[in-house]
Amino acid sequence: MNEPIILCVHGLRNKPSPENLRALWEEAIVDGLQRNERRTAGQTAPAIDIAYWADVLYPEPDEDRKYPSCDTNCTLARYDDGFWDDLRADAQDLVGPAVETAKRWLGIDSGAEAFLKRVFNDLHRYYTEDDTRAEVRERLREKILQYRTRRIMVIGHSMGSIVAYDVLRRLGRQFTDLSIDHFVTIGSPLGLPHVKVKIFEENDLVRTPSLVRRWTNFSERRDPVAFDTHLAREFAANDRGIRVEDDLVLNTSVTGEDGSIDYHSSIGYLRTPEVSAIIRSFI
Repeated sequence: MNEPIILCVHGLRNKPSPENLRALWEEAIVDGLQRNERRTAGQTAPAIDIAYWADVLYPEPDEDRKYPSCDTNCTLARYDDGFWDDLRADAQDLVGPAVETAKRWLGIDSGAEAFLKRVFNDLHRYYTEDDTRAEVRERLREKILQYRTRRIMVIGHSMGSIVAYDVLRRLGRQFTDLSIDHFVTIGSPLGLPHVKVKIFEENDLVRTPSLVRRWTNFSERRDPVAFDTHLAREFAANDRGIRVEDDLVLNTSVTGEDGSIDYHSSIGYLRTPEVSAIIRSFI
């Protein structure tokens, strides 16, 4: 009854088949546990399921992908938090040019919708098409209710963190006896002003969902989607006093076809030492 289950919510753009995507996330989680937490191959892998919604927006899935292995040149190092991170957090609200530019692009003015449509078309459709938004949310809602008797960790990547947040807020109002043990956001754009405005349009406050017992937000400071790395300054605590905990990571283990590091990679986030540690403590 109380066995743990990890529910994964993918992010923007088209994806491979649900089976392939689930296998990729599972391999990344297990890879991280073995490398960072010294779990052996013979130990039981955590139970994982995926709330797949790419087919709501795309008629055909992408081709199945191979797992991006972490070879001998790949390092999975912990991020060394320190004074400069605190200073950077303060600067984000003041003079950071990249952040200020992004906030102008994705602020609360009329230009925000135009920018969303041009760069984040999936998110634009999510916010402007009622049927699309309802169906995307229903994919995760069904999974959570399916596993409601188990301990649940929800991991949302990129736009998936927005979908997960919205679903958890609604479920918290509908089911007072439902709880999520750990809400994990990776590479999340939840700190964008436009996203917070959308949250406020549906809810009383921009805060931690009421049914969440713990919320951890992992960001790579060079991830262009998660440039607001300190959500604790943006989201109030819920009635239980649960506030989001922010943690910076080094997401450098996945490279693109051109050889550049993919700082937004979900696979890379899932096998960072910090994410492995919270998954190990959950299972």
